[in-house]
Amino acid sequence: MSDVTGTDASIDDSVEAAVEAEPTEEVAPDPHALDAAHEELVARFETELGEAVLDRANVFGMPVLRLRRVDWRAAAEVAKGALDCDFLSFVSGIDWMPAPKEGGDDASGDTSSPVQPTETTYGAAGSEGRFQVFARVQSTSRHWGITFKADVDDESMLVQSWVPVYAGADWHERECWEMFGFVFDGHPALRHLYLPSEFEGHPLRKDYPLLSRVVKPWPGLVDVEPMPGEGDTDSASGEAAPAAEEGASA
Repeated sequence: MSDVTGTDASIDDSVEAAVEAEPTEEVAPDPHALDAAHEELVARFETELGEAVLDRANVFGMPVLRLRRVDWRAAAEVAKGALDCDFLSFVSGIDWMPAPKEGGDDASGDTSSPVQPTETTYGAAGSEGRFQVFARVQSTSRHWGITFKADVDDESMLVQSWVPVYAGADWHERECWEMFGFVFDGHPALRHLYLPSEFEGHPLRKDYPLLSRVVKPWPGLVDVEPMPGEGDTDSASGEAAPAAEEGASA
């Protein structure tokens, strides 16, 4: 008589071994996850000025913190003093408003801003309004960095200057004032950097009229002119127009 129990046990062992041998699906690593150093960086900032943080996000391993507007300069002081971020990469601004189309929203033939969205969208860590100031600082010794951003009031356009903390913010803030209209409180001398002193308006605001785009649409989106030899037809008959005879007087 055969040992049925032993056979069943062997089958169960074989099935279990086959299940264990099946390859498991690998989970792709999160490209936005922070490494240990940047986790420490954010933790140290929150220890010093955690009440200032409104929201945060990670972008390809780099932390982005949205701060209260009143804590903008304090963030620079903490970054330089407590986080060892001795290098200012940039100070800049952004206008989240979609660029208006010439002739209105239904101007399907307009090519003044072909790549702009039609609805307001906000980037990492969000926004509560149209304008934001943002800056990035880094540490040359610890090899870490952090990006700060803060909402700018649409009416006052007032932002605290970082020049008393990072002297290199001088030109960055002048450019931002010139292009967006942000007024940096505490800046030693806000004056034009690129544009003539009598220039009016702020060219990087989305509602600034780019007259050059009205006169000539974006390259690549215009009607292609006919090649030489094409289009030389008689408009009445549709037949090719006769070539000028040799020797004809000018």
